[in-house]
This record gives sequence, C-alpha cells and structure tokens, in this order.
Amino acid sequence: MEFTHLYSLCILFFFFFTFSVTLSNSATSDVQLLLAKIKPSLQGNKENLVLSSWNTSLPLCQWRGLQWVYSNGSLLSCDTLLTSPQRTNASLYKDPTLQLYSLTLPAAGLSGEIPREIGEFSSLQSLFLGVNSLTGNIPLELAYSVSLADVDFGSNLLNGNLPPSIWNLCDRLVSLRLRGNNFSGLVPEPALPNSTCKNLQVLDLSNNKFEGSFPAFVTKFHGLKELDLGNNMFSGSIPVSLNGLNLEKLNLSYNNFSGVLPVFEESKYNAEVFEGNNPELCGGPLRKCKSGSTGLSSRTIAAIVIGLMTSAVVLASVLIGYVQGKKRKKNRNGNEDDIEEGEEEENDNGDTGEGKLILFQGAEHLTLEDVLNATGQVMEKTSYGTVYKAKLADGGTIALRLLREGTCKDRGSCLPVIRQLGRVRHENLVSLRAFYQGQRGEKLLIYDYFPHKNLHDLLHDTRAGKTMLNWARRHKIALGVARGLAHLHTGVEVPVTHGNVKSKNIIVDEFFMARLTEFGLDKLMVPAVTDEMVAIAKTDGYKAPELQKMKKCNSRTDVYAFGILLLEILMGKKPGKDGRSGEYVDLPSLVKTAVLEETTLEVFDIAVLKGIRSPMEDGLIQALKLAMGCCAPVATVRPDMNEVVKQLEENRPRNRSALYSPTETRSEIGTPY
Repeated sequence: MEFTHLYSLCILFFFFFTFSVTLSNSATSDVQLLLAKIKPSLQGNKENLVLSSWNTSLPLCQWRGLQWVYSNGSLLSCDTLLTSPQRTNASLYKDPTLQLYSLTLPAAGLSGEIPREIGEFSSLQSLFLGVNSLTGNIPLELAYSVSLADVDFGSNLLNGNLPPSIWNLCDRLVSLRLRGNNFSGLVPEPALPNSTCKNLQVLDLSNNKFEGSFPAFVTKFHGLKELDLGNNMFSGSIPVSLNGLNLEKLNLSYNNFSGVLPVFEESKYNAEVFEGNNPELCGGPLRKCKSGSTGLSSRTIAAIVIGLMTSAVVLASVLIGYVQGKKRKKNRNGNEDDIEEGEEEENDNGDTGEGKLILFQGAEHLTLEDVLNATGQVMEKTSYGTVYKAKLADGGTIALRLLREGTCKDRGSCLPVIRQLGRVRHENLVSLRAFYQGQRGEKLLIYDYFPHKNLHDLLHDTRAGKTMLNWARRHKIALGVARGLAHLHTGVEVPVTHGNVKSKNIIVDEFFMARLTEFGLDKLMVPAVTDEMVAIAKTDGYKAPELQKMKKCNSRTDVYAFGILLLEILMGKKPGKDGRSGEYVDLPSLVKTAVLEETTLEVFDIAVLKGIRSPMEDGLIQALKLAMGCCAPVATVRPDMNEVVKQLEENRPRNRSALYSPTETRSEIGTPY
C-alpha cells in the first residue's frame, strides 16, 4: 500500500515536472513564438523564400534577417568563421536563454498583416519591415513591447488611423519611420500630455494621407534630429514652437500649410523644405509676407494679391482664346481634371498652327507666350534632343529640352507619361514644370534651370583650381542620388525607373546637393531611340548585364547603374570606353583585382582618402562593398534603393565638412551636414 502511494506520488511529480518544463519553455522561447506566430503572419498565403530560412534544420545564425541576444545581454555573434561552434550548432534554437534582438526584413516580399505577437518579444529593439506589401493597421499590441527602439514600416500598404498607443513606446523609441503608406486621419497625441519622447531622433510620417493641423505636440520632442511630414494633407499654420527644435533635417513640403513661417536660424532651411504648400505660406526662404497699414493681415493681403494675379492671367488667356476663335475649344481633347496643378493653354501662331502648354506645380505663372518668346542658348545636344538655357522676359531662367523630331511616341502615348512625370517632386530630382506640344508634333520639356556643374565634370575636371571633392562631399552627393532614385522607385503612386543613371545626368549645386535629371524620358521615346540609349549606356559603362532592350529597364537595372556611379565617385575613374585610348574601363573588375591582390585602398581616389583616419570607421569600405553589391551580375541579388539609402545613412563619414563655398578647395574647412 505504501509502495503504491509512493508510486502515485512519483507519477504525479513526473507529470508536474514535465508540465512545468513545457510551460517554462513555451513562455520563454522566442524561437517558438517566431515559428508559430510571426512566420505564418508575414508570409501570408504562400511560402516566402526569405522566411524559408527560419527552419530548425538550419543553424540559427543562418535564419535571415534576425539577430539574437542572450538573457545576460550579450549578443549571439554570427560574424565569426564558419568553423565556429556557434555557427554550426544547429541546436541553438533550443536554448531558452536566447531572445530575439532585431528583426530586419526590408524588401523581403512580405505580405499579410503585422503580427500582433511582435509585442511579446521582451528584448526586441529593432523592427525593420519596410518596402514590403504588408496591409492593415499597426496592431495595438505593438505598444506592449518593453524594448522597441527603432521601428520602420515604410513603403508598405498599411492604412487606417495611426493608433494612439504607438506613443506608449515613447520612452525607448529612437526612430519611427512610417513613410509611404496609406495612413489617414489626424496624427494622435500621446496619452500623457507632457510626453517628450526624450530619446526620439527620427520621425518620418511622409507620403501618407494624414490631415488636420500641424501635430504641435512633436515640438516637445526636443531630441528630434529629423522630422518629415512631407506629401500629406496637413493644413493651417506652422507653430512658432517648431523653431525650438534643433533639427538636422526638416521636410514640410507638399501639404496645405499657410500663414507666416516661424523665424528659424538664418539659412538653416531652404525653400524646398516648404515648397508645394498653400500659396499664402510666406516668410523665411519663401517670398516676403506682405504688410501695410490697411488693417488687413499679411495673410489676407497675400491672398488678395495672388487672387488678382491669378485672375489677370486667366482673363488674359480667355481673351486670347476668344480672339483666336472657337475652333480651339472644339479641338480640345484634354480634360481639365487631368491637368496637374495648373492650366492647359493652346495657341495658334499663324502658320505654325495650334499648340498646347500643360503646366505642373511650381509653374502656374508661366504662359505660352513666355515660353515661345524666351531667348535660348544651347547647353547640350544628345541623340534625342537639345537642351537650352532660356531667358524669360521677366528675367527668370528656365531649361528647355526640345525633343528631336521622330524620337517621340505619338501624342496619345506621350501625354499620360508626361502627366506622370509632372507629378514627381523630390529635393534630389529636377522636376518637370511644364510641357509644350505644337501642332506639328514638336515637343518641349520645361524644367527649373540650375547654373551648376554636373557630377561628371566635378569628378573628372583636370584643370587647376577645381573644387576639391573630399569623402564627405562625395558621400553627400551619393546619398542624394540614392534618395532621388529611391523616391522614383517607391515614393510615387506609379513607380518610375530612371533608365539613364550616369554622372552627366546629376547636377550638383554649391552646397553639394545632388539632383537627378532625365528620369523617365525613355518612356517617351520610340524603341529605336531607347535601344540607342542602351547602347550609349553600354559604352559609358552603366548598362546592367541583363539589360538588352530599354523596355526591360527596371529598378534593378537602375541599381546596377547606381553601383557603377558609386564606384566612379569612390575611385575617381570614368567607367566604360576611354575616348582617347579606346580601352574599356571595367570598374567592378578593377575592385575585384585589388581585393585579390590585397591592395584595396589603392582603388580609392587620392582626394577621397585625404583627411581620412580610418576607411572603415568613415564608411569608405562599407560604401565600396555596397557599390559592388549593387553591381552584382545577378539582378535579384542586388539591394533595392531604399536599402542603399539606409546603408549610406548608417555609414556617414565622421568629418562631414561638405557645406561651404565651392571656391574653397581645402577639404577640412566647412559646416557639417
């Protein structure tokens, strides 16, 4: 009897012990949570190739996009040699002391909704799920996280209102990036009215559908370094308290802000930070606010003046149209609702017939007469057109690109592309301001004029006294180009491939701000011309191996061309066929040879190395690796441009002496950017 009782107690103890261990393991295993909840949610209804590496048959260090930390705070090192036991031990996933530290899966083809269980990871600090196809909203449970510091859900398909609980992360949050989604409504305030989010440095809500007034509570986040609210539907005035933030980057463009700008530190922000808002917005780098003793506010006076000017232009257009006859109205085939941010004018110039002028945002003041009467000076000739510097009667200057006859598609195919390009706005892109098409089929693209050199001339000018391009300046140029390309690929409603990335198509101003030109022009051209563009790209050394016809151009071929461009920036050498010797300079091959011969530092331009103490710490080696990754022969292996931007931002040079007069040639003098 006693034996039976003792046996029963042993059985009970065994089951209790087994249940306790099972319960403990299920409660502490981040691996189990990852496999049971996170993986099925992120891959949606089909197997994801990236997530397929999350498999217990593989060593934990080979699970893609993950970093692990032990409960004692030490990171699991996955950067050691393949012979390391930590790399080869496939049973590491069973260790209950291992916890998820970082989940980084940008551009991984993820779908479905953000898993609610992400908030259950007690040590998760970095969550990067940008540039995927995630839908739905941000789950409320995310706010339960006790350690999240960096969150990036940018460039997905997320929608709905931003949950107020997001600010529950405030005490630990360092960066919050939600750009390029479909979030709408008001930006919610933190539940605690005096919340300062003391550690928050980056807040990016750009390219969504947020509305309402400026979220003034963010001016209490005194640790902010970057604030981006661009391309939303915010309205009203910009609070004076914004000037209390020590921001390194600010973007409020393309909203509906009005009123008087706060007084910022002199020359801290340029006009592009505020462009694309209500015409009433004034002050600072914008136009001066009108004032007087009439008793009317400057805002009201500005509105009256703008209204009168607009009325005058419209009245003049109507009168000209009436005099020229009703025939023009009959032949119109443009719908006013399709015209971007402006008017459509048509003109009958005697024997030349009628013409059409389509205006886009920023060129509302321009008239057909201004364009046709401008005095031009040839700046550049290409196989598909001529670029003119044109002086307007009012003293302004524009750039005109006259497309050569026979190079363009027909009118019906051309106008949708033109309207698409006319909507693209970014600080690192030269925006299309207007388009003119004559009765005989002549086509004229109208841009802002920038009186600066292109990157090709800056890099390869051999004359004495040329501007010194140190690493900080070159890095800023490269980052600007990358941001512009990333915007074309993922920041617009209909993605745009550049199709002709090269140093000659990048304008650099006196502050080393880079702007890409000629993006999307291949979509206007007939196949014979676009194939000629591919041939030129091959000669110039920028053509991706798989690109045979321009119609096959895509974001990955743009990435390849950017990789060659980044090598050109780092090495100071012209890619492609040398015009003098006839030899072909293959930049990636030069780098591969240098690596094999252990002479990697010799590939860098001497001006790049000037003042650099450590090529690794200053991001030079990382930039070289990034460039080679972009030039991978297999397109699917190349990173996307958002990942390129991220890597360049994470590996900035320490001595960022990039902003100073272009006449200054010493690399160690300047203002950090």
